[in-house]
Amino acid sequence: MNRITELFQQQQPESGGLLNVYFTAGFPELADTRRVLQALQDGGVDLVEIGMPYSDPVADGETIQKSNDRALENGMTVRTLFQQLENMRETITVPVLLMGYVNPVLQYGIEHFCRKCAEVGVDGLILPDMPMDVYLKEYKSIFDSYGLLNIFLITPQTSDARIRQIDEVSEGFIYTVSSASVTGSKTGVSADMETYFARLNALNLKNPRLIGFGIQDHATFSKASQQAAGAIIGSAFIRVLQETSDLEQDVKSFVRSVKNYPETVEI
Repeated sequence: MNRITELFQQQQPESGGLLNVYFTAGFPELADTRRVLQALQDGGVDLVEIGMPYSDPVADGETIQKSNDRALENGMTVRTLFQQLENMRETITVPVLLMGYVNPVLQYGIEHFCRKCAEVGVDGLILPDMPMDVYLKEYKSIFDSYGLLNIFLITPQTSDARIRQIDEVSEGFIYTVSSASVTGSKTGVSADMETYFARLNALNLKNPRLIGFGIQDHATFSKASQQAAGAIIGSAFIRVLQETSDLEQDVKSFVRSVKNYPETVEI
C-alpha cells in the first residue's frame, strides 16, 4: 500500500490533524535537503512535500519564489535532487511527495522521472499545472505502474462538478487551496473560507483533504484541521529556514510548535 494512503487510513480522530510541511530542495544550501527532511521527521511531521525549484513558480508568493531562486543559484536540479534522496528510506519513514511544475518533469522524461521516484522511495507528486485530462489520458498508467499518487488541487473557484470529478480519479488526498491567491499571501481562516469548507464537507467526498495556503502556526493549523484531515504549511516554514542559526533544532521546534508538542516529548 502507498504510504500516503496508509497514513490517512490509520489517522485517529483524537490525534489531531495531519501536518504536511513544504520546503524547497537545495534551500537554504544545496546540501540541506536531507538535513531538512530528517529534521522534519524528527520533529513529528506526518508527511513532507519537497519542492522542485523552478525559474517561474507563478502560483507561489515572494517567500517561496526567493527560495526557488536561491536553490537554483545553489545548483539544484532534478537530477541532483534524486541523487540527494538516494537511500533516504534507510532513515525516512514518513510519506514524501515531490511538488513542482510539469515542465522540468517533461524535460527529464515522465517515465524516467517516475522510475527514479520509485527507486528512491517518493510516494506521490503534486504538479499543479498538469491538466487532469492529459494526466488521465497519457500519464496515469505510468504513475500507477510505479506506485505513485498524483495529488490534485481544488480552489474556492472549482465547481462542485469538477470537485466530484477530481475526487473520483484521486487517491491519497485532495490538496484544498484555501483562497484564490498565491502562497504566503494570507493567513488564518476567514468567513469566506469557512463557507467554502462547509460546501466541501457537504459534498461527502471519498478522499480526505489537506488545507493549504495561509497556515502558519498552531492556531491556524488547528482551525484548518477542524475542517479537513489536516493542513499544509509552506511559506511560514521557508521563513524559518531563511532565518535559522541551528537548522536541525529550529526545524524540529517549528514542527513541535505547530503540532503543540512539548519540546521534551519524544516523537
